[in-house]
Amino acid sequence: MQAARIAQILVGAAFGAAVGVGGYTFVYARGYSYLSDNPDVCANCHVMHAHHAGWMKGSHRSVATCNDCHTPPGFVGKYVTKGTNGFWHSFAFTTGWFPDTIRIRPSNHDVTEQACRKCHSDITEMMDGPHRQGEPTDCVRCHKTVGHL
Repeated sequence: MQAARIAQILVGAAFGAAVGVGGYTFVYARGYSYLSDNPDVCANCHVMHAHHAGWMKGSHRSVATCNDCHTPPGFVGKYVTKGTNGFWHSFAFTTGWFPDTIRIRPSNHDVTEQACRKCHSDITEMMDGPHRQGEPTDCVRCHKTVGHL
């Protein structure tokens, strides 16, 4: 019985420490700012400066923010994606385990592809119409610098 009580205390202490360190890090890193749609927040990380600068000079600046292209529509999908990406971005930057040139993950590529197709449906519907042969067109593959120059 004594060992079970000690195990409970250790688990509770570990959980408390994780919540405390996580909460401190969230506040210190201004994690709350990532809940907004402000594109300047995306430039908080040095690896995003060039992307943000490119967006500032690009044509999409007047019609789309980062979230319009990089999160799915809907409240739940948007914040699940932001939370997942935020966790892995923080993990990569904290540990230093990220490439100097960042690469889009397949799941984020799919989100961006769907955003292209939503806003440019008049074009993509013609390209993917009844006469299409082979795989659907991949907007991001050919237009990977759109939005970031």
